[in-house]
Amino acid sequence: MLLMLVSLLCWVPAPKACLQCDHKIRLLHEDFILSAPSIVDQIEVKRIRDSAYETYKETSRERKGVIDPSTLYRARTEYQSEFDRFLKIKHTGSIAIDQTIQIMEKGRKILEKHLDAFIHDGLCPNKCGILNRRVMDCFSCRYKIYICPSPSGQQDCGEYPVHAEEGGQAVLNCFLPWHRLLLGRPEYHYSWAPGVPGTEKVNESDFKALVVTGDSSVVLNQLHVDEQGTYRCSLQDQNGAIYYQATFLLTVTPLPHQTRRSPITLPTLPHGDNYSPLHPTEDLLVPIIAVVTALSLAASVGLTVFLGIMLNQLRAAKKLRRRKNEGKKTLKTPCDE
Repeated sequence: MLLMLVSLLCWVPAPKACLQCDHKIRLLHEDFILSAPSIVDQIEVKRIRDSAYETYKETSRERKGVIDPSTLYRARTEYQSEFDRFLKIKHTGSIAIDQTIQIMEKGRKILEKHLDAFIHDGLCPNKCGILNRRVMDCFSCRYKIYICPSPSGQQDCGEYPVHAEEGGQAVLNCFLPWHRLLLGRPEYHYSWAPGVPGTEKVNESDFKALVVTGDSSVVLNQLHVDEQGTYRCSLQDQNGAIYYQATFLLTVTPLPHQTRRSPITLPTLPHGDNYSPLHPTEDLLVPIIAVVTALSLAASVGLTVFLGIMLNQLRAAKKLRRRKNEGKKTLKTPCDE
């Protein structure tokens, strides 16, 4: 009967309740009106509708007068289930009128329940920053932009310390779930101001643009100590309007330096010690080099002669085997053949 009530509202020039904005409910209600047994019944339903409509209108007005598609879908689905159950029961006389009033009141409670949940948790989920989203007006049944201001009155959503080691990586992520509700395609603008975070005040002119991306997070790899500083993420639309801003204080811890061992140097000999066996003098080096050279030449000649003798012996052995094989062939008799 709530569907019937909402459809009848189309007959008068008055504001409309949220459930009426759903096309499926309107069609279902029109079919119900056509199934009414008499004109008298339609007039009585209209009277009940007029009274129930005021409560519906007041219910919507007390709760911002807006609804999102998801909440409208849940309210419509639950009411359809109640309405289908109502149609399965045959009603006559005064019992039908009483049941009609009850199903309309049931619809008001369903609408009130879903609107309460939407207004409390879903309409403005931003705890900081500014949210502009697309919602349906419960009176005009048209979509409009609803602006949820920041509870703090600022777009700045605080500072977050980030620690990393030199050579490692750091992830800067400024995503919040309500960012999905923003109209258009806002982008994340990342910038940074070098320096040790928190040691001195950072001015706006100190920030350098880093990247503009549709992704909410960036990854900094192979970090150096000189890359630490104050990083800023701001969510902006195409016109530069800022909806959300967060600051990351990145500190990069340098790796401990390895201690290097100094090379070992041998002590120098006292002046005049010309006959030390560990440090031969220049006069001794000349004969030593000559002896080593002579021995190397002798070894080379000896190796050459030895290899030559071995090669000649191998050749002689091959000739001898060849002659023996030829002699065996000539000694064969005709009988053997």
